This record gives sequence, C-alpha cells and structure tokens, in this order.
Amino acid sequence: MRFARHVWALAFALLSLSAPTAPGQATIPAPIPPSSGTPVHIAVDLAQPVGPYKPIYSWFGYDESNYTTMPNGRKLLGELHDLSPVPVYIRAHHLLTSGNGVPELKWSSTNVYREDAGGRPIYDFTLLDGIFDAYKAAGVRPMVELGFMPRDLAANLPDRTQYQVHYPQSTISGASNNPPRDYNKWRELVRVVVAHLVERYGRDTVRQWYFEVWNEPDIDYWHASPEDYWKLYDYAVAGVRAALPEARVGGPASTSPRSDKANAFLRNFLTHVATGRSAATGSSIPLDFISFHVKGQPQIVDGQVRMGLDKELKDVDRGFATVASFARFHNLPIILSEADPEGCAACSSKVNPANDYRNGTLYPAYTAAAYKALFALQDKYRVNLIAMLSWSFEFENRDYFEGFRSLSTNGIDEPILNLFRMVALMKDQRVSVHSDGAIPLDELMASGAGAASDIDAFATRAANEAAILLWNYRDAEAQDTSAPVTLTVTDLPPAAKRVLVKQYRIDTSHSNAYTTWKKMGSPQHPTSEQYAQLLDRAGLELLGSPTWQDVHDGQIEIKTELPGESIALVQVRW
Repeated sequence: MRFARHVWALAFALLSLSAPTAPGQATIPAPIPPSSGTPVHIAVDLAQPVGPYKPIYSWFGYDESNYTTMPNGRKLLGELHDLSPVPVYIRAHHLLTSGNGVPELKWSSTNVYREDAGGRPIYDFTLLDGIFDAYKAAGVRPMVELGFMPRDLAANLPDRTQYQVHYPQSTISGASNNPPRDYNKWRELVRVVVAHLVERYGRDTVRQWYFEVWNEPDIDYWHASPEDYWKLYDYAVAGVRAALPEARVGGPASTSPRSDKANAFLRNFLTHVATGRSAATGSSIPLDFISFHVKGQPQIVDGQVRMGLDKELKDVDRGFATVASFARFHNLPIILSEADPEGCAACSSKVNPANDYRNGTLYPAYTAAAYKALFALQDKYRVNLIAMLSWSFEFENRDYFEGFRSLSTNGIDEPILNLFRMVALMKDQRVSVHSDGAIPLDELMASGAGAASDIDAFATRAANEAAILLWNYRDAEAQDTSAPVTLTVTDLPPAAKRVLVKQYRIDTSHSNAYTTWKKMGSPQHPTSEQYAQLLDRAGLELLGSPTWQDVHDGQIEIKTELPGESIALVQVRW
C-alpha cells in the first residue's frame, strides 16, 4: 500500500497524541515476544553530530526501460516519488537501443535512431517520450544513461541479425554494446536527443538531471578498448553540452573496483579527464560527477544463502580511495550508480536459488547494515557520496515473488521497499551511536557478518525529532537470533519533558507481504480478497501503538526485541 496514502492520517495522529494505525496496515500486529538472546545496549547521543545526513537512498534503476510505461511500472514510480521528501532519480538501460519497444529480461529498446539508405539519420522519439513522460507524470527525475548503440550506428556488424542476443544468453554479447562506427554521428545523436529533452521538458527541468555515459564499459557492455571509451565519453559529453551547456555529465559507471582491472579502469578514466584533452573538442574534459558500481556476492553454503556484504564494502572502500587520490576530484559528487547485494537483478531464484533472499527480510537487513557503512567510508576518505542507487524495480507479468531483485511484485510491495521508506524518515544531522552488539567496520569489510550478528544502529537528529534505524543482520539466514535491545537516547533538549515514541518494524510479521503470501499457500492467482490482504501488509507498519515517555535528565530508555533479519525505525518527537 502506498506510503503517501497515510500521510494525513499520521499527521492527525500526532496532533491528537495517538496513532492507532501506521502506513500500510489495517491493524497493528502484536508486539514481538521477549527472547532469551544476549542483551544488547545501543546508545545514541543527540549532542554529538558526526556529519550531515544526505538522502543517498533516493536513487533506483533497472535494465528494462520499457517497463517504465507498463501498469505496475507506473504504479511503482508513483510510490517511489511518494516515499521520499526529496527528488527521486531513476536510471535505466537501453534508452538509445534499437528495437520495437517490447521488453525482455535485461533488454529494452526505443528505436530513437536509424539511418536511411544514404546514411542520413532518422529520429523517432515516440518510445523515448513515453518513458520520460511517465517519469514526469510520477514526479521523478531521470538519471539519463547514454546507451546503448543504435543498430545503424554500431561498428563491427558482420551479421546484423546478432544485434540483440536474447536472455538467458549473454545479452551483452550483441552489437548494441559496440562502439560507434562514426564518433561524429554519435556526438550528433546525443546532441539531438538532449536538445529534444530540453525542448519537451524545459531547460530548467533538464538541468536538474544527470547524464551518465554508458554502463560498465570495463566489461562486455563495451566491445572495444578503454581508450575507445574515453573517446566515446568525450564525444558524448560534447553532444550533451552543445545542447545544454550547464548539463551535469559524468561516468564511467564501471564495475566493482575491488577488482584490480576495474579499479585501474576507474583510475585511468579519472587520469584521462584530469590530464587529457577532449578527443571531440580539443579542450578540457568536463566531469561533474563520478560513478561506479559496488556489489556483494551471495552464495549457497550448506544449503543456506550466505550474503557477501564484505565484497560490497571492499568495492566502496577501494573506489573511494581511488577518487580521494585525485585532489581535483576529492569533493566531486560520487554516484554509486548500482549498489546491490549482487549483480543480476533479472536472474530470479529459479535461475539462481541464492537469490531467494530477495523476497524476505534478509535483503533489507543487509541493506541497512550497508547503508551505515557507506556513510562511514565516505567520512573515512572525506569524499562526497550523494547516491546509493538500488538496481531494482519491478518485472511485469512474472510470477509472484519469483525472486527477482525487485521492489514490488505484481503491484505488491516487497519488504525491501519499506527499508527505503524508513531511511526517508531520517533527516538533517547524523549523530553518534554506540552499540555493544555491532561488528566494527573493518571486520565487516574483512569477513562480513558470518560468525555473529551485527546488531547496530544509525541515527539522525532534526529540530524537534530524532530517528534511529536499528537492525539485526547476519550474512546467513538467521531467523532464530533474536536479541533484546535497550536503546538509550541522551542529550534531549531541556524543553523536551515528554516525547512521543513510534517504532516502525520490518520482520516476518510486520511490513512483509511475502510471509502473508506464503501463509496463503503461495497463490500465483490470488483472489481479489487475497490481493487486498497482500496490499494491506505490503506497506510500512508500526510495532504496537505510539507511546508518550517522560524524559529524565535529558534521556529516555526504550526496550525492544530485534529478531534475526529485522529492522526497526524508532522515531522520537518533542
């Protein structure tokens, strides 16, 4: 159920000093029963700021750009807009790819460019306009990925029937990932597309977007050398800036920098920009943001899914170190334009059984632990992280809970989407947190959370409120590792004599349509009544009713229970 449908209800509840319901629920489920697990104490000091809180969560993306205009795609775009108080950005592949506009797994097309028999360009914006019109209607902003190569512009086409390769074969082995046979035509294609966007949506609107050149050019998404990508970038940026001189441009959208090859690609690209001259213009090379990808690596171990949080954090650590080594780029915005537990959103659990983690609570618990670590690593290197883009959307006309990396399934929100709703309720300043159940960052990067659970928190403070995100995460599925938690919030302002406390929760019985669906018998054709029940449990839910607490000596104490793989957001308002 869409979070925004409950905004006025929540506001009224605050004013009336009670709130019997919360977003996405018909009734408030019973509190979690106490466990015999090891107690954990978490202390939040509101008087110790550690840095600004930035909405790095408000970025999403997907391979299949044509899903944008399908019924559940439009519905989800509206939900993404509604979950955040700040603009939401959407990145999608295949915005320039040739084809008929029919999506497949890992494939889409717009057919925006073709050539006549004499090699003269013919532009058709019908499909591209449909995608961007859907973004406009939902109120989200595009992060425009300039790719892939139109058929008539692609080099190395001995057999043009091999332009598209159909999944489950390697969809990056076709000619859509070729360089252009004419770089001047590539520049002109980009210029015409950006000029069209400016004309259709207005200069003031488009200047707020981001233009990223290509996707993962250090692997088979690019069938040429790194130096050819530098040239592709130069000509693309020249085309963008010819149409919109103030446009924000960047790249290289390269893969996991924990690999020596990928990290060298990122470093050499930054060196090209810092010291080279544009192959297109002969002048200095614009770069307004740096993008690269970070991924974990889950696998099946002894019949259980085991996540790879350490892999994703190693990517971030090494990528930030590389950026920080360039004095010129130290403060440049960094967009992790794919930041995920693994690499293939379109590979369902039918293809890879390890991907079944995506349906339940392990996915949001992993993401919560990663979320805090990203801010910590940003602080370590003093770089400017602005985006953690989740490469997840929805897959139209597929089975319910098929195990794709998706935010919703057949219009039913999955638990991961509620994690993004939680962090969207945080704002202003990050403040100090200490948990005696936390795994130190260096240990998380070295070996993840395999031997023990990471029971930790991340907190923010605004003018008259605080928000504390708590989680109980372990790399392996661990529903039996429940822990009693005592949360102490200190240094509340002297005027705060009595505070309103709410606790939102994601676990097996809260904010979780997946467990509800399984209890129904996992229907692939739910009745209208069953579908309504799933919608009712799909949104963000409260754990019990909000309560008023007295403040003593500037602090309060909150006791709660964190089952394995659970996430809580505690809101304190005064």
